[in-house]
Amino acid sequence: DVQLQASGGGLVQAGGSLSLSCAASGITFDDYAIGWFRQAPGKDREMVSCISRSDGTTNYADSVKGRFTISGDDAKATVYLQMNNLKPEDTAIYYCTAVAVFCTMSPLEIDYWGQGTLVTVSS
Repeated sequence: DVQLQASGGGLVQAGGSLSLSCAASGITFDDYAIGWFRQAPGKDREMVSCISRSDGTTNYADSVKGRFTISGDDAKATVYLQMNNLKPEDTAIYYCTAVAVFCTMSPLEIDYWGQGTLVTVSS
């Protein structure tokens, strides 16, 4: 079975930092782009960030560029999302995702979803 085990959410004040982790199993890690989507109350799911394990290409939503950094550890089959200078509008459930080879902005193209982890940023 494919599993994307997300961890690291929590409550933080605006301007603070959090780090999310996504441990993948059941897939060939190098064959997938691993990343994060998020969904805020009343809003659609949106791509936050993604890293293609085949060539290391990274993608970020415009709203998080310069604040979030995605990285991967092949040995641990784990992807990390370092979130700095968090804003109240970053509050959402964050989902770890996997899609074959290349990153995508469309949730419809995602092959696998992990369970969500809640990030709450207070003002």
